[in-house]
Amino acid sequence: MLIAFARTFVLYLLIIIGIRLMGKKQVGELEPTELVLAMLMSDLAAVPMQDFGIPLLFGVVPIVTLLCITMVLSVLTMRSLRLRLLLSGRPSIIVERGKLLQKELGKTRMTPDELMEELRLQGITDLSTVKYAILETSGRVSAILYSNRQPATPEQLGIQLEEPGLPLTIVDNGQLYPDNLRRRGLNRAWLSEELKRQGVQNIKEVFLLTVDETGGVYFSRKDGNA
Repeated sequence: MLIAFARTFVLYLLIIIGIRLMGKKQVGELEPTELVLAMLMSDLAAVPMQDFGIPLLFGVVPIVTLLCITMVLSVLTMRSLRLRLLLSGRPSIIVERGKLLQKELGKTRMTPDELMEELRLQGITDLSTVKYAILETSGRVSAILYSNRQPATPEQLGIQLEEPGLPLTIVDNGQLYPDNLRRRGLNRAWLSEELKRQGVQNIKEVFLLTVDETGGVYFSRKDGNA
């Protein structure tokens, strides 16, 4: 049992390292090389986890090799445009000035229904309002609307808005973030007063408390403590 735990733990750590090397991406945003790496690592790790007759190194060595290859390819693709295009492909314009480019859509093997679904997820239902729709190398569709169809910004309307700033988490599920408290120029005395103002006696009752750059506070009490 202890051997099974150790083997699983080692392989699990290797897969986590591999996922971390690929960056903070969702599955749908992975490049082809990254998706292949994720699939191969999971398969290679599954075999020595299930079959204790296979030496652990038979799983570790291929995974480490794949990670090294991925790192080398990552550096090479940064330096070589041709290699980058070969491995990752290039974005494809599938809608231009409201017109669906059927030939390009066929090359990408995307159906009109799939395109309309991607556009609806961005709140777009009328193709004629789309100046460009681009199928990115990650498989996502980026849509650029005509300027008269884009939402007006406060600057265009002549409205001056106050910048809210970035909120920092001060308390998360009853746990204090002292570094964030200091970054906002606050101290524990301020926190105690704020908790009293919110009707809270103990920090353990707080689910979330954030403070932005303007001093704005967001407070949420844990369920059952109201």
